[in-house]
Amino acid sequence: MPLIAAVKLGFMNYVNPRGRARRADFWYWFLFVLVVEILLSNVSNNLATLFSAATFLPYIMYGIRRMHDTNHVGWWVLCPIVNLVFWASPGDQGENRFGPPPPPTV
Repeated sequence: MPLIAAVKLGFMNYVNPRGRARRADFWYWFLFVLVVEILLSNVSNNLATLFSAATFLPYIMYGIRRMHDTNHVGWWVLCPIVNLVFWASPGDQGENRFGPPPPPTV
């Protein structure tokens, strides 16, 4: 169920860079995008490209919210190696400058 909730969050907040995103939610979103792109590329490269374009903005926004959870500004998304380290690190337990911790995913 967390995968479905993370995908819903990704599409519901697709233009919202504010707030924070849990580490598990972000990685479930990443897994969803990766698996669907691989499956679609086996069917048609055009479908895979269309899906990739449709999920590009939600992916970036999820990444920015994930940075906020680790108390870093969203601009770190532009640094490939650094953002992987921040995305993999645990988020702040309490409130930080980007707001309260995200509610648990159901």
